[in-house]
Amino acid sequence: MSLQSKTRWFPPVEHASPEGLLAVGGDLSSERLLEAYKLGIFPWYSQGQPILWWSPDPRAVLYPRNFKISRSLKKNLRNRSYRVTIDTAFAQVMNRCAAPRPKDQAGGTWITPDMITAYLALHELGYAHSVETWNDRTLVGGLYGISLGAAFFGESMFSTLTDASKTALVHLVHLVQQWNFHFIDCQVPSPHVMRLGAEPVPRVHFLRELDTALHAPDRIGRWQFPPDMAITRP
Repeated sequence: MSLQSKTRWFPPVEHASPEGLLAVGGDLSSERLLEAYKLGIFPWYSQGQPILWWSPDPRAVLYPRNFKISRSLKKNLRNRSYRVTIDTAFAQVMNRCAAPRPKDQAGGTWITPDMITAYLALHELGYAHSVETWNDRTLVGGLYGISLGAAFFGESMFSTLTDASKTALVHLVHLVQQWNFHFIDCQVPSPHVMRLGAEPVPRVHFLRELDTALHAPDRIGRWQFPPDMAITRP
């Protein structure tokens, strides 16, 4: 179904194709993006395509209590000199996520310049957040996503050194656990997110859990790690 730029209306997610494609067109205004996430919908398209809106079934969901930390990651968390920050380099993280990746990693080419502009606007409004991993003063990994109620919608991550993006995710998981978030949405099931503890959830169940999570107040504004959450100190 084609969307009009003047309305934020979306068709029911049950109308999505078997692959999860729900609608085409519209815009990336902050109002439309926030409405989409509240309905379990997200944009995903490549440069040169119209905006494509998706609501996959099943949905990949990571419940913080089920997050899996491998032995090698535990070792790296102890031994590497990474430091982790939050909401200090959102634009840098997005641009690094958008950069070309090695062939054996998921590409970031779907993060178009218009997407970067749109999510930067959400960051300025206090809804989009980034977690950054540093080696000395060099940004070596990170992730970003959207927060609404007690839900975090993960968008993308990048890493240039071993376990740098996973280190950022460890910190995010610990933070949202302290804040009693219900889940981290990983969107589409993949071997990578499943190894981290995500699981495929039928869309109808995901939407029920999302509705419950949205009853919690939004944590709008720049995030900070609590002083007592010292996994790797900034």
